[in-house]
Amino acid sequence: MPLRLFPHKSQFDFMGRRWIGFAFSIALTLLSLSLLFTKGLNLGIDFTGGILMEIHTEKPVELGGLRGLLNQQGFGEVSLQNIGNPNDVMIRIQVSKNQEQAKVVAQVKELLAGKVGAGIDYRRIDYVGPTVGAELVQNGVLAVLLSFGAIMLYVWFRFEWQYGIGAILALMHDSIMVIGFFAVTRFEFGLTAIAAILTIVGYSINDSVVIYDRIRENMRRFKKMPVFELLNLSINDTLSRTILTASTTLLASLALAIFGGEVIRGFSCAMVFGVVIGTYSSIYISAPTLIYLNIRPNEAKVVTP
Repeated sequence: MPLRLFPHKSQFDFMGRRWIGFAFSIALTLLSLSLLFTKGLNLGIDFTGGILMEIHTEKPVELGGLRGLLNQQGFGEVSLQNIGNPNDVMIRIQVSKNQEQAKVVAQVKELLAGKVGAGIDYRRIDYVGPTVGAELVQNGVLAVLLSFGAIMLYVWFRFEWQYGIGAILALMHDSIMVIGFFAVTRFEFGLTAIAAILTIVGYSINDSVVIYDRIRENMRRFKKMPVFELLNLSINDTLSRTILTASTTLLASLALAIFGGEVIRGFSCAMVFGVVIGTYSSIYISAPTLIYLNIRPNEAKVVTP
């Protein structure tokens, strides 16, 4: 027998509580946008340009003294932080356009050798120029917009134009929520963050399409059922599948967040948050939007509580 988390004929009144969902979504959207424009994002060197170094030392490093030493050299904005334990340090240097990055790295290595001593393991050294960083920003935004357009066309041709609008509203909601998550947590926002947004968009639209499939099927079976009741029935029909999919995806994302290390910590934590938001939006954004888009033209008026 298939595993079910809810009774075969669950009767949760999702549409009756849609206004609570709308109010919650509007509040979180406004909060996310306000954080984006006030606090901004902790942009990684993928977008700002600069040098990223990850080092491992035999003894713990005193970050304050090392930060002061590097700032005295006039490299540009320097930030240091431990990653995992006091012996692992990440150094970010935002160099100016007229500085040669290879020379800056050589100078930093010389300073580290004098400050920390021997036994430094350089585990990662990345270079990104300011011009390349600006191009990556443009390409990242373009990738998200193109994915939205492709998804809208796919849903439009597979179902109807109303479903395409509902899906895009849900995906815009999810993307803004994830950006707000990065603004609050201050995780580094780089190419991995764009990958997280695109992955969450894919997860969310998959969940919405499953519900849309059941809505279309029920519209053919129950031709006289009001849209309000039909949407409730369709969501309840797919609820067990939705929760099972979300649970298994959450388990995988949590494992990455806990055991994946600092390099992918931002991505994996965003995935945990995005799975929850994507599941929520497929129920409370993409589905109830159809009530107001006249998906059953012969129904003159939808009577809703």
